[in-house]
Amino acid sequence: MDKEVDPAVLAVINEKRLLGEKRTPVDIIARMGVFDARQKASDYAWLATGDIVIATIWAEFVRIGAGGRWFYLESLDPQQRIGGGERTALQIQRAKDRLGLLRRSLDAARGFRAVLQTNRVPILDLETDRAAKVSMRVADDEEWHVAAWDPDQKIAVLVRGPRGWLPTEEDMQAARERGGVPAAAPQGPSGQASREEVQAAAMDYLTRHFAGYGYKAENVAGQNLGYDIEVSDKKGATLLKLAVKGTAAGMAGFQLTAEERACAKRGDPWRLAVVADALGPAAQHKLYKPSEVDNAPGLESLLD
Repeated sequence: MDKEVDPAVLAVINEKRLLGEKRTPVDIIARMGVFDARQKASDYAWLATGDIVIATIWAEFVRIGAGGRWFYLESLDPQQRIGGGERTALQIQRAKDRLGLLRRSLDAARGFRAVLQTNRVPILDLETDRAAKVSMRVADDEEWHVAAWDPDQKIAVLVRGPRGWLPTEEDMQAARERGGVPAAAPQGPSGQASREEVQAAAMDYLTRHFAGYGYKAENVAGQNLGYDIEVSDKKGATLLKLAVKGTAAGMAGFQLTAEERACAKRGDPWRLAVVADALGPAAQHKLYKPSEVDNAPGLESLLD
């Protein structure tokens, strides 16, 4: 609701609304390049033409930090809804799709476009009130970006404007309390997943990641080639040979086999692909060239 929005944020929304053409929430995202906007109007994020990510920014949760910088805390837990409580299956899927698109912009080192939205019900009731509807939705002229992604704390920091700035811990804590972002639950040793489960999750994550960009990602892990996934383009040309290593809480270390090291010495297109938090909803990966492998966090020598 408007009264929950910081006055500086509300002023920008009102100016955009008053100076622009009158458009419905569907029109807003359609004009930003979202195909089938009417069918996707209730989503939380969209992939527009030009591989541009668009994400809803609920204005009620925008905080103002040092220098007037806007930021927004994004929960990386798709199971918990705004205001607390378990999400429905549909809400979980929408939350996962949103996180996937935000991560896509992060992996590509690109910003994303935002639609600033206020709502007709208190923000903490947004996902439980059947009468909840958009009050205002405007396209923000300023680019946003994912400034931090912390799978351990299960939060990401979204920042409006130029890169290189992060909110203080005090601002972060206030935003967490204001936005009802749940603290990361401590993970004990009981029920810990096996190495095989972590590796399978990492393989699945990378296969889906590259498939999302239109590439073919073939699982060749059983062939002892020195890599696990071969990524190729639509013409069949090999782009990457990935030796995949998954990590999770309590299982951050990994080793390279003799075959993997031998393949790494042969150079491109071999890469070490480390998937952090492979079992969680906020998995993310990083690729290492053969010359960078020995500095990859978590790599253990065969003598360790």
